[in-house]
Amino acid sequence: MAMGAGKVKLKLSVLDQSPVPEGSTPGQALQNSIELARLVDGLGYERFWMSEHHAMDLLACTAPEVLLARMGAETKRIRIGSGGIMLPHYTPLKVAECFRTLHALYPGRVDLGIGRAPGGGPVESLALLRNRKTRMQDDFPEQVSELLAFLGNGFPEEHPFTRVRVSPEMPGGPDVWMLGSSMWSSAAAVEFGLPYSFAHFFSPVQTRNAIENYMRNFRGSIYRERAEATVAVGVVCAETQEEAEFLAASVKLLQRRIRLNDRRPVASPLDAVRELAQTGEVSTEEGEWPRYFVGTPQRVREEMEQMAGALGIGELIVNTIVWEQAKRLRSYELLAGVFSE
Repeated sequence: MAMGAGKVKLKLSVLDQSPVPEGSTPGQALQNSIELARLVDGLGYERFWMSEHHAMDLLACTAPEVLLARMGAETKRIRIGSGGIMLPHYTPLKVAECFRTLHALYPGRVDLGIGRAPGGGPVESLALLRNRKTRMQDDFPEQVSELLAFLGNGFPEEHPFTRVRVSPEMPGGPDVWMLGSSMWSSAAAVEFGLPYSFAHFFSPVQTRNAIENYMRNFRGSIYRERAEATVAVGVVCAETQEEAEFLAASVKLLQRRIRLNDRRPVASPLDAVRELAQTGEVSTEEGEWPRYFVGTPQRVREEMEQMAGALGIGELIVNTIVWEQAKRLRSYELLAGVFSE
């Protein structure tokens, strides 16, 4: 997807959370995700990532590793991956086995994005624990080290796990990414020498600081010779500015509800406009750029190019939540079209 004559090529990717529209079902939301994966594969998007959330009426993707097995079969060239796997809920060996299996099925196409956020509330996090008698340790760095060692046969000779073979064994492996929305994750990506993706649409305040800290301090590793960073942004595109803003009312209400711990399905734009008019919008922290770029394709392209240029990155990951599936697909089509000019 070229950005135009004389400009550096900006890659576009997708983060899908399988949002559930009001009046629909979680099962249909998963089918919507399959349809979206097929579309963006044909449109030339770089990668298709799926998130992990738990016990929400709003988001249906609880097991990205399961859905990715289907997405790989439904697509031909696009990279598939997790955006991300919430590592504290799992053992590193099991995650390594799942993603080595995906790599065996779709070699050279699998990304393993990892994060330490819970993907749900405290009760859900407790329910996901294997041992509930003691408080869960915050040992994420140790988990990451162990995961990387399992994936790369990297344990020292004297380590008890050095003889553990992660099946299916074959050349190469999934490409591991560090995900986050804080300065902590930026520092962790530097420490492990991993590529880094920042969730701007979720937490926009530290975006520039996190990316610049990563770029400035990164040192080459066996995983990357040079720093590689992406930023995930919200986007709603439509043929007119008015339509785009109308469609975006659904995600504005979603953000308001989440601030109030209300995780109902995505409201229709008409219902969202009415509810926002009655209750008002909850103010949210904003950074240098909005969480969501909303408007015509040309306007959104200009804003995205400005952000990517300011951060010195070559890829943006697009997250689009609207109520109607056809409008969501159209938003991705319009965006791909304007970046292909």
